[in-house]
Amino acid sequence: MQRFEGQVALITAGAQGIGAAVARRLADEGASVVVTDLQEDKVAEVAAGIGAQALGVRLDVTNRDDVDAAVAAAVERFGRLDVVVNNAGGCIVSTVPEDTSAEEWHQQLDLTLVGASRCIQAALPHLVKTRGNVVTISSVNGLAAFGNIEYAAAKAGQIAMTVNYAARYGGLGVRFNVVAPGTIRTPNWDNQPDTLERFEKLYPLGRVGEPEDIAAAVAFLASDDAAWITGHTLPVEGGVLTGPRSEVMDLTPSGPFKKDY
Repeated sequence: MQRFEGQVALITAGAQGIGAAVARRLADEGASVVVTDLQEDKVAEVAAGIGAQALGVRLDVTNRDDVDAAVAAAVERFGRLDVVVNNAGGCIVSTVPEDTSAEEWHQQLDLTLVGASRCIQAALPHLVKTRGNVVTISSVNGLAAFGNIEYAAAKAGQIAMTVNYAARYGGLGVRFNVVAPGTIRTPNWDNQPDTLERFEKLYPLGRVGEPEDIAAAVAFLASDDAAWITGHTLPVEGGVLTGPRSEVMDLTPSGPFKKDY
């Protein structure tokens, strides 16, 4: 499919993991992509791997000048901007909640929530022209209690922000949606293989997610296939929000179900 032929997408935190997978998926479907990240060398590698339709740009989403420059670079290179994928963020607080300082709260919110807002603000004039859209990568942590309270609050804030942007700018044809991943196998887990194996047991579908699972969801929401969808959150989480696998809860199906399946 070439659902993004002639369109331009900007992806934050695109040097690896989900962001890199999204950049490749949109490029495979015809988009020109601006891959941004603080890791200049890695983002250059991702862009080079995609080819001439990709541009790598250094971007710190906590710096408005950086954000404005990245959006300007996208429009200067490719002439327009149709899609913004807010992927930058992370869990940067390591203390227990009762010990989290005000500074740590501000750092978490600035990176994950305000950073996404900066990107939206900078891109909006161009998205209005193209009747484009924004897909923000939140988390199941913003939908249910999985710990990491400060991170969860920032991710929940992204969802609330998205709903309000969708209502405010829908009349101008700009759409805003969210993808909420569960545990995804990214380089952040490279030193914790045992943790991923343990998490797999919690997922009804029997595995953690891959970056490509999220990229597929982003491509759908950013495409015209989702032209009448705005203000929504799409959980992509292997069923974990339904509850842990029955084996974990000692509720393994019995009788005809177990026999037949």
